[in-house]
Amino acid sequence: MVIDQGVNVALAARDANRTSDDSYTSRTGVRRTKRVTRECTYQDFMKCQPLYFKGTEGVVELTQWFERMETIETEFWNLEVQGTDVTRYNQRFQELALLCVRTCPEESDRVERYIGGLPDSIHGSVAASKPKTMQEATEIATGLMDKKIRTYAERQAVYKKFKDTSRNTQGRQQHPKRQDVARAYAAGS
Repeated sequence: MVIDQGVNVALAARDANRTSDDSYTSRTGVRRTKRVTRECTYQDFMKCQPLYFKGTEGVVELTQWFERMETIETEFWNLEVQGTDVTRYNQRFQELALLCVRTCPEESDRVERYIGGLPDSIHGSVAASKPKTMQEATEIATGLMDKKIRTYAERQAVYKKFKDTSRNTQGRQQHPKRQDVARAYAAGS
């Protein structure tokens, strides 16, 4: 019942922002094309693990339900990329954004919050590109993280190759006498 009301409010807000020619305006007079959305089925909605409140449980249960919803909002505000897994971050961010519509009502607010959860290594680049939509922000972040991972893998391959070649030449080199003395002293201690 409460969820139905929230969905109806969100749909009404969306319809109010929509112009008659199926485009969206950003209140700056600039027309944007309609964002491609996918259908949200009941199964998709249930994957978000919505919290149930029937309205007949009483004051204590209502308070507990509010606390659980506040926990979800807190998770939304504190959500960050774990490691390099931007894909999981994108998915969880979208789920929480659907559940916390009042927290970030405008898309620009959601974009700002999304960028805030990115790691420092790509945060500045995504923020500097000034994405207007969530789709742009996710594409930029995913591309930058993929590039970062590829670069890291290439550096590791070069480092490993260098390490292997330096190992092969170590046996042929004469060590200076000081290093041998230091090693002998360290071994004796």
